[in-house]
Amino acid sequence: MDYKDAGVDVEAGRAFITQIRNLVNSTFRSEVLGGLGGFSGCFQLPTGFKEPVLVSGTDGVGTKLKIAQALNCHDTVGIDLVGMCVNDVLTSGAEPLFFLDYLATGKLDKEQLTQVVAGIASGCKQAGCALLGGETAEMPGFYQVGEYDLAGFCVGIVEKSQLLDGSQVQVGDVVIALASAGVHSNGYSLVRKIISDQGFAWSDRPELLGGKTLGETFLTPTRIYVKPVLAARQAGLEIHGMAHITGGGLPENLPRCLGQEQAIQIDTNSWEIPPVFQWLAEAGSVSHKAMYNTFNMGIGFVLLVPPHQAQQVISHFESQNIAAFAIGEVIVGSGELVGIPE
Repeated sequence: MDYKDAGVDVEAGRAFITQIRNLVNSTFRSEVLGGLGGFSGCFQLPTGFKEPVLVSGTDGVGTKLKIAQALNCHDTVGIDLVGMCVNDVLTSGAEPLFFLDYLATGKLDKEQLTQVVAGIASGCKQAGCALLGGETAEMPGFYQVGEYDLAGFCVGIVEKSQLLDGSQVQVGDVVIALASAGVHSNGYSLVRKIISDQGFAWSDRPELLGGKTLGETFLTPTRIYVKPVLAARQAGLEIHGMAHITGGGLPENLPRCLGQEQAIQIDTNSWEIPPVFQWLAEAGSVSHKAMYNTFNMGIGFVLLVPPHQAQQVISHFESQNIAAFAIGEVIVGSGELVGIPE
């Protein structure tokens, strides 16, 4: 017997690396040293920093992958993978520098996984970071044929004096919400349960979703906020804190950017909740509280800014084709989020 008899095709793995080489190279920044194929990736720190701080983050895509695999549509989940990591790193004020991925599968399917890597490369280009390397593991018996899982790792950089750590946030700061592109990459265990238990098919086109299929709707990738947010800071707009709205929704994530003895008061009538969340609530009989604690409810990223700059910040993001709206303010408190309906 040989390794191929055990279910691992080494030659297919080599062919896969050759196939994705151009995708990876298309993301490289000038600081990348070497190329794909070594045991590690090398990246030279950008010049011009006095006290550079490296900021790191890691995440996955979760059970959204089950939908991609069921529909044999793999070109968007890589964007999700990058988005989940770079948006986290961005909350510290950091510019993402490079990204690495870990891809595990039951049997290496070059065409399928090339689509995945194409999505990762697209996400990296949207974020302005290099896809520095990764690992592809063929694990027969651990994953079923056609199944794969993804993990991502990102490193960014920020000048120490520009690092956001909660200490800059002030009572009275305005909460500016940036619109999500949909459900992003959280809450998919509940999404899939609603679809399954209520007998829906991914090809169904509910009227509430404007003619899109459920599959198209729930595979819409995570929005990447890196370039417009960094551009806002470079333009001199004052941002005191940022939050990426992921698992746990607004109640769990929004307070994470606060300082001591602060809380946030929001008005849930200050933005229009997208139809996909209304559909989920109705189809699954999900309570208001559970919806807000599971999904982003149309808000993918949040900025805390001084009141005198709130309108400028909103105008900046609208010029970048991202809907932005004031939804509340920082108040005195102990880290809670006030205003979520029960």
